[in-house]
Amino acid sequence: MNKPVVLITGALTGIGRATALAFARSGAHLVVSGRRLPEGKALEVELQQLGAQAVFISADVRHDDAVRELVDQTVARFGRLDVAVNNAGTEGQPGLIVNQTAESYQATFDTNVLGTLLSLKHELRVMTTQKSGSIINISSTYGHAGAAWASVYAGSKHAVEGFTKSAALEVAATGVRVNAVAPGPTDTGMLDRFTGTPENKAALVAGVPLGRVGKPDDIAAAILYLASAGAAFVTGQIVTVDGGKSAG
Repeated sequence: MNKPVVLITGALTGIGRATALAFARSGAHLVVSGRRLPEGKALEVELQQLGAQAVFISADVRHDDAVRELVDQTVARFGRLDVAVNNAGTEGQPGLIVNQTAESYQATFDTNVLGTLLSLKHELRVMTTQKSGSIINISSTYGHAGAAWASVYAGSKHAVEGFTKSAALEVAATGVRVNAVAPGPTDTGMLDRFTGTPENKAALVAGVPLGRVGKPDDIAAAILYLASAGAAFVTGQIVTVDGGKSAG
């Protein structure tokens, strides 16, 4: 393969942004997506300044037609789709499960679960025809563990991991791989919103053997590995990048 064509949803901040920059530096062609046009166009320019052919396409992963159009525009622009990083997500409304509502559930699951499902649907539509491709979903350490005060978020990420394993089995014979990366505490706006206070963040990091919050670049490195030829025999896996948090 020459320069891979990479699609990243939720690309404007945090892990998505770090991943886009890492792929640009590696020479990939990029389509980055999100819902905020000014930030998206600024990222497009930044990626181009790194030498990448890059374009921002506004899309809301909660809507089937929007995701279909995003994938179709990617293929129209670059002729194929080699790597997809399904990063669009929300922490939802942290709190006790007894305080959750149908609305708080829907707000989280529409983005984290439905958005991942629709992304997989349309990415696989292209990749299985090509008979090649790598999809990386973004989960969380809460995708395979319980989390007090984060039940809806944890439930949504459990679903992402189930999608990942099931899709990988469905398409393994086609040459397409589907994996997930499960970050632990990572220095992003989502972590700040989730923990709420420096004291809460310190308590969370206290459970990490390395004793620090991860960086978005740490997660991006794992994503680039799963997208690479070096991971050609890796599919259906959840790669946890959490500084040892889940080892205990």
